[in-house]
Amino acid sequence: MNVDTSAATSLVEITVTDGVADVRLNRPQKMNALSPAMFDAILAAGERLANEADLRAVVLSGNGQAFCAGLDLESMAALSKLGGGTPITERTHGLSNFAQQICMLWRELPVPVIAAVHGVAFGGGLQLALGADLRYVAPDARLSVMEMKWGIVPDMGGMVLTRGLVRDDRLRELIYSARIVPASEAVELGLATRVTDDPHAQALATAREIAQRSPDAIRAAKRLMQVASQGDAAAILLAESVEQKALIGGANQREAVAANLEKRAPRFVPASQPPKY
Repeated sequence: MNVDTSAATSLVEITVTDGVADVRLNRPQKMNALSPAMFDAILAAGERLANEADLRAVVLSGNGQAFCAGLDLESMAALSKLGGGTPITERTHGLSNFAQQICMLWRELPVPVIAAVHGVAFGGGLQLALGADLRYVAPDARLSVMEMKWGIVPDMGGMVLTRGLVRDDRLRELIYSARIVPASEAVELGLATRVTDDPHAQALATAREIAQRSPDAIRAAKRLMQVASQGDAAAILLAESVEQKALIGGANQREAVAANLEKRAPRFVPASQPPKY
């Protein structure tokens, strides 16, 4: 059954169908550049998705000619106005400030997020894509850690989100030079997952495939990946055991086994509450 719960602010569109959220930045006339209003709209979208009861996967893309061109040039001239004048050193969302949160929220969502990148992903736009679990890019897409061009440094979570993706010396070169890299090099560097002719269609296909897996196991896997990227060996090994103990014998785990044995599509129920470590 398809349940289409379309909702849109003027700047972010969300459609949820069978547990897959299709989220589109919607400022095409500005190449989805990040204005103060865009920050607010993306934060609101993240809050809505976090409360979507049976969410299975998310696709993040941009309408128009580009994924996101980065911070709006008008905002560059008035950086202090972003966040309603809140100092950027103030933690407004857990570990993050308001600007970091529009990128970190995708990593914090309990389900996989796939960014579909076409046109450009520059500066804050690239950091936004880096918040996703996966990044599918069009053959002619261009990516850049562009902050140095404007006399600033990556400050929207990029220093956390590139950890483990890009080798240290290569990341330094990208930051210091602010050079633009093509799609194929972005994959080679670790900024992108794969090049595909239609990144949005491929991202939706992958999201729908994920949506057919046990929602408990998918969410457990994302939590484990978070621990693996941050914790030491002891923390990672313990997290594996805790997550597996919670999964084994659960309704969705038993349904996954039954569906495979009976060679039919699984009929999963909404994910259960995560275990405590």
